[in-house]
Amino acid sequence: MSSRSPAQGPAAPDPVHRLSRRRLLRHTMAAAGGLLAAGPLSGCVSPASASGASSLSVWDLFQGGDGMLMDEMIEAVSKGAGGAEGFEVDRTILDWGPSYYTKLAMSAAGGRASDVAAMHLSRLAGYAPGGLVDPFDLDLLAEFGVTAEDFTPAVWSRTRHEGTVYAIPLDVHPFIVFYDKEAAEKAGLLTTSGELVPMGSPEALLEAGKALAGATGEAGILFGHVTDTAQNWRLFAGLYAQTGAEFALPDGGPPKIDVDAAVRVVTLMTRLFDGETNPNNLDYNGALAAFTSGRGGMAMLGEWELPTLKKSGLDLGAAPFPQVFEEPAVYTDSHSFVLPHQDDPDPARRREAHRYVAEILKQSLTWASAGHIPAYQPVLAEPGYAALDPQSSYADAAEVAVLDPPNWFAGAGSNFQNRMCQPLQSALLGNTTPEKAVRQMVREADTLLRQPDPVA
Repeated sequence: MSSRSPAQGPAAPDPVHRLSRRRLLRHTMAAAGGLLAAGPLSGCVSPASASGASSLSVWDLFQGGDGMLMDEMIEAVSKGAGGAEGFEVDRTILDWGPSYYTKLAMSAAGGRASDVAAMHLSRLAGYAPGGLVDPFDLDLLAEFGVTAEDFTPAVWSRTRHEGTVYAIPLDVHPFIVFYDKEAAEKAGLLTTSGELVPMGSPEALLEAGKALAGATGEAGILFGHVTDTAQNWRLFAGLYAQTGAEFALPDGGPPKIDVDAAVRVVTLMTRLFDGETNPNNLDYNGALAAFTSGRGGMAMLGEWELPTLKKSGLDLGAAPFPQVFEEPAVYTDSHSFVLPHQDDPDPARRREAHRYVAEILKQSLTWASAGHIPAYQPVLAEPGYAALDPQSSYADAAEVAVLDPPNWFAGAGSNFQNRMCQPLQSALLGNTTPEKAVRQMVREADTLLRQPDPVA
């Protein structure tokens, strides 16, 4: 993984504690099987002993700029935004990565769970089947103004396990393209309204790279992937979804992967990042630095890099990842809220947990300032969101969102992503062929499918 959190923006020191009950736990813990680890859950306390029965215990992984925005949102709902009754919130922040998901699983299994926790939606398949999270009461959420119709079907469909909803999305954070408007205009890639022109085909994307390279006098499209545990997978998964081919990983295997479609995608990746028009050997931070210093016309990144890019001084544009194959699709994930399992939850606290989730969603215009697309659709209709530039220009990505396959071993920060990235990196560096890279990806997926789910 790069030094930047893959869905939360640049890492930064923890901001000043603006909530009296805000705590930051920094413990390292190796995850066995991606979920569980041996040893005690040190540093974690039960909700009741943390601050009394009246406070709502909340766990999340938001640090740096995202952490400060979540502070604002919690402060707003704590004071009773919009005339609603306020909350006393005991917020605990843990480091992003496998250790977060280990602690979350152990707290639920050990009866020490928080009332509400954040989770990447792509990780839900590792928690809901094993009973590590409890279902939401949709009637109760509706009472507080949140219904299924408030979310895009592409994202809402991933909140369920066996027909029951176990997660409520806060945002959609897609893998998109940022571009230098000056370079794009010079390259003839802007519409009359100043937006990025549609690509429509692999050849059009390749030509766009050449045109941007000509406009900048250096690189066309920048992409950092070397030694990164997610970037290659993000690019591949979005492009593969555009082919319309099946990518399914049924329990026990074998993988259902269209090898021809996968080879088609990897071939395009190697042609695009040929080491000439577009560099093929950049790491994540190298690509980011090259783009912010004007040494490339476009960068393929997650929208969470928006705060960093805005500081660069570029005339910055952004767009959903271009459709170049048959179907519109954008690789994404979603920060969501879950109810960690409690053996005997107090009905009043559970009601407050539902109300808290609903009220935080209504504050997600604040969250959008970091680049994330609010999952709660009514916020997108607010004039304040339309005024956000360039955020509003890629909001449509939520309509065609594609997440990791719903397997216990997949999702944000997973070993699955890392194992998919390694053969892809070899292909982009010219060390193997697209055909061999795809065969290795299939073998890696098959190996993971034969491993038992540790919480089944």
